[in-house]
Amino acid sequence: MPDQLLRGNFQEIANVEWIMYKSRWGGAFYRTNLEKFLRTQNIDTIIISGCNFPNCPRTTIYQASERDFRIVMAKDAISQTYERGIDEMRNIGVNLMDTVEIVQLLRNR
Repeated sequence: MPDQLLRGNFQEIANVEWIMYKSRWGGAFYRTNLEKFLRTQNIDTIIISGCNFPNCPRTTIYQASERDFRIVMAKDAISQTYERGIDEMRNIGVNLMDTVEIVQLLRNR
């Protein structure tokens, strides 16, 4: 269903797990319906993974923080992380976890 994603729609890939397409390197909230979608679904926590931490994931994390979402950073599922960046995320209240921890928490819900 790539045509649906390219139109800005969200695709459910598992129970309460969706993917979306973003057309820019910056954060996932830029010119997308992400915030509206999350609010409509009553979602207050997002888990961030991705590539190129200095650009996409970090920007998305800051944008989510500005919108008062709780944030979990899957630190072993993001490329190009560095210690100072991880410290910056910790300092703004991001929960830093490995994917194994995240999966365990989700399974125990």
